[in-house]
Formats: sequence, structure tokens, C-alpha cells
Amino acid sequence: MLFQIKSYLKFLWHSKNEHAVHSPFVFNLLTKCFYDKKSKPEYAILKKYRKSLLENKNFIDVTDFGAGSRVFKSNRRQISKIAQTAGISPKRAELLFRVTNYFQPKNILEIGTSLGLATSALALGNPKAKVITIEGCPNTATIAQNQLTDFDCKNVENVVSEFESFLISENIQATNYNLIYFDGNHSKKATLEYFKLLLPTIDNDSVWIFDDIHWSEDMEEAWEIIKNHPQVKVTIDTFQWGFVFFRYEQPKQHFIIRA
Repeated sequence: MLFQIKSYLKFLWHSKNEHAVHSPFVFNLLTKCFYDKKSKPEYAILKKYRKSLLENKNFIDVTDFGAGSRVFKSNRRQISKIAQTAGISPKRAELLFRVTNYFQPKNILEIGTSLGLATSALALGNPKAKVITIEGCPNTATIAQNQLTDFDCKNVENVVSEFESFLISENIQATNYNLIYFDGNHSKKATLEYFKLLLPTIDNDSVWIFDDIHWSEDMEEAWEIIKNHPQVKVTIDTFQWGFVFFRYEQPKQHFIIRA
């Protein structure tokens, strides 16, 4: 916790808003997407999705996976508590919806479904997109799949698998993922491994979002390595999320933005 507080204070000191941004691509993203305050009909759906989970007092057996397919914890948890502590926040869900709606990606990959709170934002952001979401815990995945069905998110394919196993076994080079949301394993080793495995899927318009880039010293180190990778051209650090863009025509630029 102390590390995160120090990181946040450092972030506040260095962060800017749209007025300090001279990249037209990033300026438009901030003004037309990040800072868009207009209400959206989909926000009400996201709110109802969350409410239904928060009201669910049933218990399920939850299994979490560490790097290298190693099970490190299995316990019984209440669904409402998982939604409170492990799910994306309402504000972040709305931002994820806006980002998806802004870029209109055709193929979306989510690493870490949990209860599907972020998944629903991705699915609603572009109903024409194909959303593949991966979850390691079968019981959690079942709850998410039922929720997504109930809320008519028909464009989602739920996959139950350990993340790295899925990425290795699938012929991912045959697919261009236009948007990838990384929220499955907040460790340096796993994050960099997923980054490496998924690089063959990028195109010029790919958008990658890494969750909890300041979660720990290891995650900050992973974020710095990602930023400095030669194929990465533009990054945006919003403290909780790190946005990565591979736009070949852009000069390499890094932004720290209050969002």
C-alpha cells in the first residue's frame, strides 16, 4: 500500500491534461473519448449488470492461477464480495466502454474475465466485435457467462483456460486483435510473457490496455520494458491503466495523463 501511495504522488506530480498534449492522435483521444462527459444509454446496462452481481449472495469456489499454470490459491467466496473487490470500478467500466466505442475494434481479447464486468463494457462498446475473454477459474467463468447471456452480450466467447496455455496453444498469429485488455496476472513475468506471445497479433491500429501498471515495483518494471520496446510507439499512463499503441507513422512518445 505504501508503494502505491508513493507511486500515485509521483504520478500526480508528472501527469498532465489535454492542454499539454501536442500529439493530434492523443489529443483527440483525450477530448473525444477519455474526457467525454455525455451520458450513454449503455451506462445504465453496465450499472444493472453490476447491481445484479452485488445483490448475489451465493458462494462459489474460486481458483486463482499464478504464472506458469501454478495454482496458488483456492477458496470459497461470495459473488457479491468478488464484484466489490475484484471487478472493474464503475468509472473504469464506463471509460473502457468509451475506448471500445471510440476505436471500434473488430476483434477483442480480454485476459482475465472474472465476473465479466469489464467484458460487458467491451461487448457493449462495439456489439459488432468478436470478444474473446479468458478465465482460469471454471466457476467464476460460469457466473460471467450466465451474466453476459442475461444481459444480451451475444458477441462474447467465454474460454476457460490458464492464460499462458491458451496463448501458446492457439494459433494467435492468424488473428489481429484490435484491442487487448490485460487484467489476468499482475506480475512482471506473466505480463511480459503475454506481451511477447501476443506481439504477432498487432496491426497499426491495435490498442492494448494493461491494468494495474503501478501495482508493485515489478509491474512498474514491466511497464518500463513495454514502453521501451521498439514496436511500441505511443503509451499513455493513467496510473491504473497503461495504454499502448503501435502506430508505425508516429514518433515514439510517452504521456502521463490524468483520466
